[in-house]
Amino acid sequence: MATPGFRYQHYKTSSHDLLPPFYVRRPPAAKIRVEIQILKKWWILLLLVVAVAAVVGWGVVRKNAAPRVSFTVVKRQTLISTLPTNGKVEPIEWQAVRSEAGGLVKSVPVQEGQTVARGAVLARLSDPSVQADIEAAQARVAEARANLAGLRQGARPADLTDIDNNLARLRFDLQRENKDAETLKRLQAKQAATAADVQAAEDKVRQTQLEISGFEKRRGSLGATPPDVDAARARLEDAEAALRLAQQHAADSEVRTPISGEVYGLAIRTGAYLQAGDLVANVGRLDRLRVRVYVDEPLLGRVAPGQPVTIKWEALAGKEWRGSVERMPAAIQSLGNRQVGEVLCTIENPGHDLIPGTNVDAEIRTAVAENALVIPKETLHHDASGDYVFLLKDGTVERRPVKTGNSTVTLVQVTNGLQEGDRVALPGDTPLQAGEKVEAQ
Repeated sequence: MATPGFRYQHYKTSSHDLLPPFYVRRPPAAKIRVEIQILKKWWILLLLVVAVAAVVGWGVVRKNAAPRVSFTVVKRQTLISTLPTNGKVEPIEWQAVRSEAGGLVKSVPVQEGQTVARGAVLARLSDPSVQADIEAAQARVAEARANLAGLRQGARPADLTDIDNNLARLRFDLQRENKDAETLKRLQAKQAATAADVQAAEDKVRQTQLEISGFEKRRGSLGATPPDVDAARARLEDAEAALRLAQQHAADSEVRTPISGEVYGLAIRTGAYLQAGDLVANVGRLDRLRVRVYVDEPLLGRVAPGQPVTIKWEALAGKEWRGSVERMPAAIQSLGNRQVGEVLCTIENPGHDLIPGTNVDAEIRTAVAENALVIPKETLHHDASGDYVFLLKDGTVERRPVKTGNSTVTLVQVTNGLQEGDRVALPGDTPLQAGEKVEAQ
């Protein structure tokens, strides 16, 4: 019988002879599994120790290694120094056209951007009272002429009837005109009528009173005397003056441009009501424009008359307008949180694409340096001692003081301290120290 914990094994030789049986000691399966798990844990722990040692060793090596630094080469090129800023466009020659009289806009025969000649009609106003005034004035002129002719021919029996009829009509007109004058005075107090309207109404009242007085004097006379003829002649002249005034008011109902040019800033539309003095439109010549360029006060010393100017407008991307500085500012003013001077520039606008009132970007070319030594602006450092760069010298960085000249948005001219072909450090993540060894790339 086999002993517990042992297994009987029977081995054979190559000749198939049976060997004597013997017993071999074998551990249980559960114990084998435990030993395997322990062995795995030791291997994992060993691997972790090796990994940590590798990381620490790499860190020590890395700490002692020279930092890798990017460098750029000092080179020569033409450096165009510019001053970017902003500005506003306006015409050089222009005129604000305003209405001389009030009224309803009957028609607007022009459009925004249209080119017009001097004297062209920009708007027509409708005022029914103007035509009524003309007709009334014409009637008074005709009546005054007839009366003067009758007096010159001598008195006739029918003259009394005519005088009475005229007196009745004039008294009726006087009542109506008095009411109109009072109404206009009330409207003026409410700022719904102008002083000119009130004055015109009062002039009509006085004119009618004078005519009534004249007819009453004629009624009291049976014959025409030289003074009567003179009075009739004076009444005719007054009536003719009133007619001319009414016709002038009618002419004022058409708003015309005093200069030739392009219409912009059209401020009215058909059906609107205009008061005397209201803006109708602006008319200007747009082939050459003025740009008020706003330059910050510390930068004004770089600007001078005659310097080239380039204008860009976001609404027309890719298009540029060119001109030059015309006049320097006479004073400094506030623009938001900036203190600026208004530099006046003149630009050419052959296609009339740029319109007055637009906000634009401006770039003034302040200087041109031929064959200048230049470096990127980001390589330049500054402290209390002045400007300096980190120069690559025999595998180490050297602090090199420099003097600068003109600059652009990205480049700066070096006038002293560097030579063509020198290599200066670009900004990186690692701060540099003078004398530090580096690995250039």
